[in-house]
Amino acid sequence: MLSSMKNMFKVEDLRNKIGFTVFMILLYRLGSHVPVPGVDVSTLQTLKDQTQSGALEFLRLFSGGAITQFAVFALGVMPYITSSIIMQILAVVIPKLEQWQQQGAVGQRKITQWTRYLTVAIAVMQSTGLTFLFKNGGQGFAGGNPLGTVDLFGGAYNWSRVLIVVISLTAGTALIMWMGELITQRGIGNGMSLLIFASVVSQLPANFGSVRAESGTIAMVLVGVMFLGVLVAIVFVEQGQRRIPVQFAKRVVGRRQYGGQSTYIPLKVNGSGVIPIIFANSMLYLPVMISSVLPAKQNADGGGNWAYETQGFINDHFSKGTSPLYLGIYGVLIVGFAYFYAAIQFDPHKQADQIRKQGGFIPGIRPGPQTERYLGRILNRVTLPGALFICFVALVPAFVLGQTLEGNASLQLGFFGTSILIAVGVALETMKQIDSQLMMRNYEGFLKS
Repeated sequence: MLSSMKNMFKVEDLRNKIGFTVFMILLYRLGSHVPVPGVDVSTLQTLKDQTQSGALEFLRLFSGGAITQFAVFALGVMPYITSSIIMQILAVVIPKLEQWQQQGAVGQRKITQWTRYLTVAIAVMQSTGLTFLFKNGGQGFAGGNPLGTVDLFGGAYNWSRVLIVVISLTAGTALIMWMGELITQRGIGNGMSLLIFASVVSQLPANFGSVRAESGTIAMVLVGVMFLGVLVAIVFVEQGQRRIPVQFAKRVVGRRQYGGQSTYIPLKVNGSGVIPIIFANSMLYLPVMISSVLPAKQNADGGGNWAYETQGFINDHFSKGTSPLYLGIYGVLIVGFAYFYAAIQFDPHKQADQIRKQGGFIPGIRPGPQTERYLGRILNRVTLPGALFICFVALVPAFVLGQTLEGNASLQLGFFGTSILIAVGVALETMKQIDSQLMMRNYEGFLKS
């Protein structure tokens, strides 16, 4: 890897791609600090101090802190990620989308176009929801109190102000989507993944600074040691895969003989990546958003109506990233969504049918239904350790830090296992692409005897 990092700057074309990628990432980070029009800038620091919600902290992670600054890029890449996941799920149940997937580049362009439309629609809904959530001192639609006493609009809240904010946030999301696609086309690596990587990594120094300020240098060093341990474990698991051997029968066409080759189907231990974590957090984010629209009313004796009690329960258990109930439901959702996404990504029936059509077979397994059952059994066995691992990465650091650290530092680092998982996955994939680019431009290794 070190030799690749040294050699990638020697090739002019590759150097230009890397420079373009870095430039676009810098523009993305700049947009994460530009507040939307119509927002009272003086209240942004108060928003950073009072935002103690686990759900909003997860959005803060993927936006690179832009949501707590109510910047133009406050929504980050979440609308695009959500729309991409929805399109993958719909492709399983909608025959037309499945046909597009089988049409190659033409069908992929159609899917990409509809993904863009869906991203804009999701961005409009999310930006409208955030605008109402932050209105009137952070009291949501109908009198909740999820964000303390923050008034981002300086008391001047009207429909024209809402329209400006919604248009600005939606345009920011569309710009992020365009930047990500531009990086993919003209830069190096996957554009959206690199933007997520930049958002995640940019928060780590501030998080460690919060640990040092609130818990001391020793606590920061211990968190750093945990960080390195989780990093090594993630790299080890991310590289692990189960190889299923496939043998192709020999065929004689005229005087030539074809086939007779051996290959394998690689099944990654963590084939779903960070997608189950995103799914789980999206599900846990819904109760927090719903609680902000409940007509909560507090009585003089300190009690309240059913909406007030429901809102209090949700804020106590779902708004805190270290709550035992939150972590328990979080873990169950992660494991469930890991199996769900693995079934979408790898269909044993289609894979078995494809092997049969190509004249291949798995040694010791008959083609057809037996191969399908064998692949399904292997998929379930491989998915379980991968799901448990990402569940461990997401939960254990959050629980340990929540029990040992104090103040806002424990909440900010609650997703640091998720941060490492994202950063490692993107970094490994980008380095693989850089290695392939170097291999295309240097054939000396193939010519050596």
